[in-house]
Amino acid sequence: MTGAPRPRGAQQDAAADVVARTVRADVRAVGAYHVADAAGCIKLDAMESPYGLPPALREAIARAVGGTALNRYPDADPGALKDQVRDAFGVPAEAGLVFGNGSDELIHLVVQATCEPGDVVVSPWPSFVYFEMAARQCHARFVGVPLREDLTLDLAALVEAIRRERPKVVFLAVPNNPTGGLWPDEAIAAVLAAAPGLVVVDEAYQPFAGRTWMPRLAAHPNLAVMRTVSKIGLAGLRFGYLAAHPAWTAEIDKVRPPYNIGVLTRAVLPVLLAHRHVLDGHAAQVCADREPLARALAGLPGTVVYPSAANFLLVRFPGRGGAVHAALKKRKILVRNFDGSHPRLADCLRISVGAPHENQALLEALTDILN
Repeated sequence: MTGAPRPRGAQQDAAADVVARTVRADVRAVGAYHVADAAGCIKLDAMESPYGLPPALREAIARAVGGTALNRYPDADPGALKDQVRDAFGVPAEAGLVFGNGSDELIHLVVQATCEPGDVVVSPWPSFVYFEMAARQCHARFVGVPLREDLTLDLAALVEAIRRERPKVVFLAVPNNPTGGLWPDEAIAAVLAAAPGLVVVDEAYQPFAGRTWMPRLAAHPNLAVMRTVSKIGLAGLRFGYLAAHPAWTAEIDKVRPPYNIGVLTRAVLPVLLAHRHVLDGHAAQVCADREPLARALAGLPGTVVYPSAANFLLVRFPGRGGAVHAALKKRKILVRNFDGSHPRLADCLRISVGAPHENQALLEALTDILN
């Protein structure tokens, strides 16, 4: 015979006690990644493409999905898809490929495959937050090398940190998120020469930058190039790929979860790659709209707009970044607030380049807020 059930409050306290004894302290100390509710909003906070797919392409996707066997696991070897990705994105034939559920998973797999507890991961900082998250989750030690005050790369400090820390992995976001900066080729070459381990060049925003290290993989045995399709209009697919010497990809593939790319993604992606011109056209439109938007933002009172080679702009509103973010949110315009995340990003908001009508609505709202 069991005793009477505990009151709800006592149950919660008991669960909290067990959690505190069981879950890692560093996990309990941080919050989960937050995604804002975007219902009814102009969404300029996540670097997504503002353009949907044309009806004919959506119908082709529906036909591909309709013939997919959802009761079966994906094929173990996505060889045909690898060939299609190579052709579509210019991956050298001699390079190995690993697929991930977005580039987030690939970052985690790289750290998991390379780092023992206490090993070091290095990146310029601030940069993509998941570089640090993956290192911490895998018990590695993250070393962020501060950018200069103007948010450019401090190459001397980065090379010195590499020589001092001997990192297993160096992550370079090119262009950098959230600043938009495009690190010089000679700086990346210097990092490759100094690094004792793997250098991952994260080219998530390459379609907007016009530069890539992909063709140079064979010349640098410690180079990996990582990309995602999220920024070119396919964020919902959650698909990323990492290219490197096959000796690297063979080891990283060992820690990849089986079936991490589902059958729906495998069915849809070839259809989209066959219509790559649609995605390229959307990216070209974003690039065309980026500089006019930057000029208009720079013309607002007191703003500082940083150079960007990505599909977003980092804008500083001195003394009022948080207030501007809150005021935009009240007007149902979502942008990403980085104020308080890092001293270099005080009063900074990251604004995705939207469709022309979204950009115009943003400018009208900011003009009203700032005046």
